[in-house]
Amino acid sequence: MSGLNPQGTQVHSFKQPESEEQSHDYLWRVNNHLPEKGKIGIFNRSYYEEVLVVRVHNLIENENIPSEYTKNIWERRYKQINNYEEYLCENGVIPIKFFLHISKEEQKERLLSRINDKTKNWKFSQADIKERQYWKKYQESYEEAINSTATKAAPWYVIPSDVIVKTLNSLKLEYPVLTQEQLALLEKYKRLLEDGGEL
Repeated sequence: MSGLNPQGTQVHSFKQPESEEQSHDYLWRVNNHLPEKGKIGIFNRSYYEEVLVVRVHNLIENENIPSEYTKNIWERRYKQINNYEEYLCENGVIPIKFFLHISKEEQKERLLSRINDKTKNWKFSQADIKERQYWKKYQESYEEAINSTATKAAPWYVIPSDVIVKTLNSLKLEYPVLTQEQLALLEKYKRLLEDGGEL
């Protein structure tokens, strides 16, 4: 997102819910970080964690939901999310949802890189290894969530990130190389500008 003007862009990373957030419904904390009209908001994670992490780790019982509403909870949440995103669209907030998918092999390489490269050691977390054990459950939850919440108003864009990176790397793209004549002209223009001259 480096091409965006920081004055019109805000980024928020959602971490594990804090006690105040847990005392509200799961969409409450998201509303507090919606961008103002005319601005771009980027969410790193979002309310979708409530149908992913909460589902994979069976954390729904920690959310103090009346028992009569825990039946078919995931279908209920998909419906709530779809209604919420429709509400956002109708109020001028357009959600664009990207799922940056990486393969299990690519994840392994990235984790090893964090261990092997001392400049990346700070990025490594034991929690990443623990969560990796749930790979299959996460994939199933992602698939169901994406299929259940991809709507005309708020579609999902599933991007095979490691495939794209490998393909781009295989193209061996390089910046154009200037000829000696072009370099000489640049030097001439540099001297003109530094001397306050004009053409």
